[in-house]
Amino acid sequence: MEDSADVVVIGFGAAGACAAIEAAAAGASVVVLDRFAGGGATALSGGVVYAGGGTRQQVEAGVTDTSEAMFSYLKHEVRDAVSEATLRRFCEDSAKMLAWLEDQGVPFSSALCPFKTSYPTDDYYLYQSGSEDAWPDPAPRGHRTRAKGTSGKVFFARLAEATRRAGARIMPQTRAVELITSDGRVTGVRCRTLTGLPQAVHRTLTRAGAKPWLYHPPLGRRLFALAAWVERRFGRSLVVSARQGVVISAGGFIANRAMVHEHAPAYRGALALGSPGDDGGGIRLGVAAGGKTARLDKVSAWRFVTPPSALQRGVLVDADGRRFGDATRYGAAIGDEIVARGGKAWLLIDDDILRVARAQVRTQTAPFQKWQVRYLLNRGLVTAPTIEEAAAKAGIGTPQPFGTPPYSLINVSVRAGFGYPCPTLTLGGLVVDEETGQVQGVSGLYAAGRSAVGVCSESYVSGLSLADCVFSGRRAGQHVVEEAGC
Repeated sequence: MEDSADVVVIGFGAAGACAAIEAAAAGASVVVLDRFAGGGATALSGGVVYAGGGTRQQVEAGVTDTSEAMFSYLKHEVRDAVSEATLRRFCEDSAKMLAWLEDQGVPFSSALCPFKTSYPTDDYYLYQSGSEDAWPDPAPRGHRTRAKGTSGKVFFARLAEATRRAGARIMPQTRAVELITSDGRVTGVRCRTLTGLPQAVHRTLTRAGAKPWLYHPPLGRRLFALAAWVERRFGRSLVVSARQGVVISAGGFIANRAMVHEHAPAYRGALALGSPGDDGGGIRLGVAAGGKTARLDKVSAWRFVTPPSALQRGVLVDADGRRFGDATRYGAAIGDEIVARGGKAWLLIDDDILRVARAQVRTQTAPFQKWQVRYLLNRGLVTAPTIEEAAAKAGIGTPQPFGTPPYSLINVSVRAGFGYPCPTLTLGGLVVDEETGQVQGVSGLYAAGRSAVGVCSESYVSGLSLADCVFSGRRAGQHVVEEAGC
């Protein structure tokens, strides 16, 4: 079987959708391939986009922010993952990027969250989603898609609708297995595709396995193993020619335990935050075509101690009882500190903090956060009249006390146990030209989102990955057409 288009996009999440929309807007015919039915980690996410510099939502909420203030903060998080020029362009274009998403149909709101949280309840959609308070000129820049529950499903659905309106052709249940090159240029993709009843069976298995993949991995892995068998048994060979170029936007590799063990062994065993499509397949395709990778050792491990917000007044201590870090920081920053200490940590709180935290549960906790809160305030907590007794119960060295007894220690270790998993996602990928998104050294090949090194490839705050998917996806979609002269 053969097919063709001007531009072929591999992977239909946020980055792939944005690349397809921009390429189609430039006049190219576009085919989007996805191993499953689209959405990937985007649809499973919280639907948060990190944006600032005076977005419409910030202005309506009475928030003062500038692109320079956003840049000054993000350079502490982004560090040298991208150049200062690229980061400045990302910040200066941020408000326009969010407006572009609204033009595609993605809804946002100016309802400002008044408390610190890892994810706001359905009453709020604009919040401080990083460690902004640790630096001058903090502002809420987490723009959550306006939808109930975790909003990623609606975020992706609206982008998917926009992709189809733009005229791009979506080919689900189609797995890219090899890039085709001619005279040193990528000219197409060799695939395995499903049609008819096998396609329907594959779709049913992957839909049934999506939530177990996150919340009960053994069951999820079994269902997706069956889907992989259907691919092997019934998939038909397909070659899709790309007259202008190929964009890889197939996610990271957190679902590939061998790759995680090779590149970031300290994070193996933690909860894989993503979809089974985040198996590094897109990255490996780029490497096979001559691309280089970077920052594959960078993994974001989330250790949120909020909600409830009172817990950020606690003190983080290690196995020897020594203080470290800052509990007011973003969960990924706390996670990095814990991993650096062998994955073991506790949060020390006094009686006042515990009392206030319990009173905040009703108003600050979204439904999906309730398991975590039950763990933090019940199962994962030991309490004693003195700090020495609490430390003995927890099996750690004695911390320096503060506040008023009794004292409690909450186990916030990476492998603390059921009810308090440590989600992780990979941040590195293919090295690309920061002006165009072209995979360095490979003509006709572009990469975006978590398949590429980007703005969030050094560290992560909520919304920065989706924002980078939009930024890098649009960049790749524009330049794959421009540079080919379509």
